[in-house]
Amino acid sequence: MADHEENHGHSKAAWTTVGIILLGCLIGCVAVLMPSLLLGGVAAVVIIAGAITGRLMSMAGMGSDGHHAQAGGLVDAPDEVGAETQGKS
Repeated sequence: MADHEENHGHSKAAWTTVGIILLGCLIGCVAVLMPSLLLGGVAAVVIIAGAITGRLMSMAGMGSDGHHAQAGGLVDAPDEVGAETQGKS
């Protein structure tokens, strides 16, 4: 299993997306602590903007180079024909 190497999440697009969404979640937590509908709306906008930013960065070539990133969805398939995926179920 040590010879199997994945590049899952090791891209500028992934890290930027996670950072922006975490910032939105932090703003949302503050909005709950001091009941503020305005801050809650700002948090929602920041979270959605983070997802859009990540997708745009990925489309601009800053995402993962693997074929799974271009598939458009979650894919759990072997990279080569006949290769087995052990422990993935």
